[in-house]
This record gives sequence, C-alpha cells and structure tokens, in this order.
Amino acid sequence: MFSLEIPTTVRHLFIILGSNLFAFGLGILVAPILIEVLKKFKLKKQIRELASDGTQAKLFNQLHAKKSGTPTMGGIMIWTTALFIILFGHLLYVIGLTDRSLLNRNETYLPLFTLIATAFLGLIDDYFNIAGLGKCKGINIKPKLFWLTLFAVLGALWFHFKLGINQIFVPFIGDVYIGAWYIPLFIFIIIASANAVNITDGLDGLAGGLCIIAFGVLAAISYAKGLVILTAFCAIIIGATSAFLWFNIPPAKFYMGDTGALSLGATLGVIAMLTDSVAVFPLIMFIFVMETLSVIIQLLSKKFRTKKVFHIAPLHHHFEYLGWPESQITMRFWIIGAFVAILGLIMRLTGLL
Repeated sequence: MFSLEIPTTVRHLFIILGSNLFAFGLGILVAPILIEVLKKFKLKKQIRELASDGTQAKLFNQLHAKKSGTPTMGGIMIWTTALFIILFGHLLYVIGLTDRSLLNRNETYLPLFTLIATAFLGLIDDYFNIAGLGKCKGINIKPKLFWLTLFAVLGALWFHFKLGINQIFVPFIGDVYIGAWYIPLFIFIIIASANAVNITDGLDGLAGGLCIIAFGVLAAISYAKGLVILTAFCAIIIGATSAFLWFNIPPAKFYMGDTGALSLGATLGVIAMLTDSVAVFPLIMFIFVMETLSVIIQLLSKKFRTKKVFHIAPLHHHFEYLGWPESQITMRFWIIGAFVAILGLIMRLTGLL
C-alpha cells in the first residue's frame, strides 16, 4: 500500500507559515472591531505634557498635538491573538489533530509568560495615560521599573537555576562561561529591551515594523538552533504585528500603546536569551538601541552641560523637528534596522557553522 511520507522540513514549514498566516488573518479581522471598541469607550491617547526630565514637553506637543485622541491600546490585538493561537494549537494537540503543541516548557513557556505579564503592566500604564493619572500621565517610572525588574528577576532565576544556563555565545569565539553574572545580564537585557521598544514607539508604524524585523531575525536563529516551536511563536508575533501595522501605518487608525511596546520589547529580550543571541542582540535591535542612547545622551547633556545635543529626543523626533516627513523617517529607520539586523543574523549563524 502506497503511503506518502511528508518531509520534516515541509512539516516545519506548515507549522511556522501556517501559524504566521493564521495570526495575520485573525489580526486583520479583529483589528477593525478593536478600533471601534476603543473609540466607543474613549480609550484614546493623551499627549504627554512633561518630558522625562520633568520639564514641559513643548516641542513634542507642537509636533504631535494632532495625534491626541487617536485610539490606543492596539497592542491588545497582538498579544491576545498570539495567546489565542497558541492555546488553540495546544487544544489541537490535546485532541490528537497535531503531533506538536505550541505550548512547550523549554521553548515557549517563558516567552509567553513574559508577553502576557508585561502586556498587563503596559495596559495599566495605558489606562493611567488615558485617565490622566500620574505625574507624566502614566505609571511613574519607579513602580514601572520595579515590576519590570521583578519579571526580569524571575526569568533570570528560571534560566540560571532551572535551565542551568551560565554561559553566552560570542561570535567567532564560541561559548563564554559567565556563571552567576548571567543573572544581572538577563535582567539588564529584558529591562533595556522593553524600554527601548517603548521609547521607539513614537511614530506611525515605526516600532511595529522594527519589531517585525527583530522577531524575523530571532525566528531564523531559533530555527537554525532546532527550536521549531519557538520559531512558530516568533512567526505568530510577526503575523499579529503585521496585522497591527496594516492599520498603524500613516495615518494610524490606532496606536500600540505600552501594552504592546513593553510586551514586545521584553519578549524580544527573552527570546534573545533563549537562543543565546545576546552578543548580537544590539545589532538585531540597532534602531531601538540608537533611540535609547539618544534619550540617555540628551538627559546627561542637559544635566551636566545644561544644553541639548538633539532638538528633541528620542532620535526620530529630532529628525521630525528638522522637517523630515513622518513616513520618511519610519521607512528609512526600517531600512537601516533591517540591514544591521541581517548583519547580526549572519554573525550568529556563522558562529553556528
């Protein structure tokens, strides 16, 4: 009797591409409904009045006053879509329709926990912004940092003690043992990554597009390391974020909000640690890193030199002030981010050979 044996790579393609397309299709269907719900309940963005140093954000208000009132919390669509598909995939596995579950202790437990936990933190921050609560219309930086740190510490302890990870890969050198230093490194990566995406989320389509690039590179690294389920997880995030981006490109129908930016950033950090890609992570996150550095440089310069380096930080607002159209900044940052991220991918994969 003739039987057709499906090659492993084809099955992998079905899992990964199928998950991606399912997430994109579901997101495209859900987004318009979510936008109307956000409008109905008046969950709209409030333009911040104070800069990160406590001074009046006059330039920012001049540039973005027109965006006040646009629905926010669009990130809800991304993480709920991801959660639904992963749970649905697990259900198919339980009833015997598939031979793999998208819920995997070694590959997706921690990324999924990070995605959902930080999404709820961002959701609270978004509500504070909408309600005008807090000094800067949002959760104050200290409590937000505390909760982010708590999530990062839990993840670091799990990686180091439960999974026994105590080394990092360095391109062209190999594995480098760092022992307990892995814990503070993990904490730093998660906090930095979450805040970097949050800082970059300031122009229509900017953070969404860059997140797709970063998750795409980490998906390729995951697959090269044989982590098929983690690759599918990345593909789901890419699909859901692409659907979000469909409605977020200029003029944006809704914004990601902290519930999207914090969760995507923290999850990127966890996957970078899970795939041992921390050494090339700054390249994968190049634009995010540059945006964050621009804020740090601006704050330090204003504190110690009492003068600005940039007209306005983060960096994308500086170019906006110089007269670059918003879409031009976004697309140029996408191009630069993609080139450097691919360089990081090549360096990581070269080290795997």
